[in-house]
Amino acid sequence: MGESHHRRSIRLPGYDYAQAGAYFVTICTHQRECLLGQVHGGAVRLSDYGELVEECWRGLPLHFGHIEVDVHVIMPNHIHGIILILGEAPDGGSAGRYRPALPPSGASPLQPANGTRPGSLSAIVQNLKSVSARRINQLRGTPGAAVWQRNYYEHIIRNERRLAEVRRYILENPARWDLDHYNVG
Repeated sequence: MGESHHRRSIRLPGYDYAQAGAYFVTICTHQRECLLGQVHGGAVRLSDYGELVEECWRGLPLHFGHIEVDVHVIMPNHIHGIILILGEAPDGGSAGRYRPALPPSGASPLQPANGTRPGSLSAIVQNLKSVSARRINQLRGTPGAAVWQRNYYEHIIRNERRLAEVRRYILENPARWDLDHYNVG
């Protein structure tokens, strides 16, 4: 009899990940393989695969008109980045301004019963992973091979102070590669 594996969600229960706000994401390569580049002297040198991921990250707003991509870094086996989901400001201001993402009082479900909610953080990350994996596999001649881990880490950024801290963490990440827990090599 086979073992059944149950994946526990790391998402905030009941939180609407399609609402306006800033989200810090970390996406790791399959088995943390260092295929996206190398770190030398505190700077990342992207491989051809890393360049493809960079192109896909920067292209996300072309596919999701309601988002902006903020600070990011592509490391040898993972990517850290901030995705801003935009919406109408409650005060009628510009949609491009950052507003903290706070859990709604009557929190709505994460996903509809039939799959990922269009325009949600999950849909955005799925798109990045799918498009980049397809392009990487085409380049290396390995159609259908796993490029990314199944899940990803996310953190809801709730205020400007935290946004500044996360930006600093991302930008300083290459300089700390020797101490990074994602550095398995």
